[in-house]
Amino acid sequence: MTIDEIRDNFALLDDWDDRYRYVIELGRTLNPMPEAEHSAANKVQGCASQVWLAKQVDRNGTGEPLLNYLGDSDAHIVRGLIAILLTLYSGHTPQQILATDAIAVFDEFGFREHLTPQRSNGLRAMVERIRSDAREALAAAS
Repeated sequence: MTIDEIRDNFALLDDWDDRYRYVIELGRTLNPMPEAEHSAANKVQGCASQVWLAKQVDRNGTGEPLLNYLGDSDAHIVRGLIAILLTLYSGHTPQQILATDAIAVFDEFGFREHLTPQRSNGLRAMVERIRSDAREALAAAS
């Protein structure tokens, strides 16, 4: 699924109960995270829920790093937010990640008004974790 498909599906849903159900469904599409990846190193700090992001750095055909992620949470809606984030970021180069404003995308979907302050803080923590990984991968590649 692409972010444009998610955007189109979101646009079809007027009611926020339906949108939340859709976000939960997106969370069910996440690839399973092996139990060993539910580690302290992968745990995202700043989230009210338990959130883990496991990073794998691969290379594309030109040798550029590509960051791939597995994500998990103990909260259904947060799993859906992770699914949207990974659609935006996973499999992309550090430059692409740093050029993508995930918070603007979530604002476009209307989440700013419909997430609790704790969830919004957790979302920002997840975005910052991925952006930090991208900055590290860029530094390691140069």
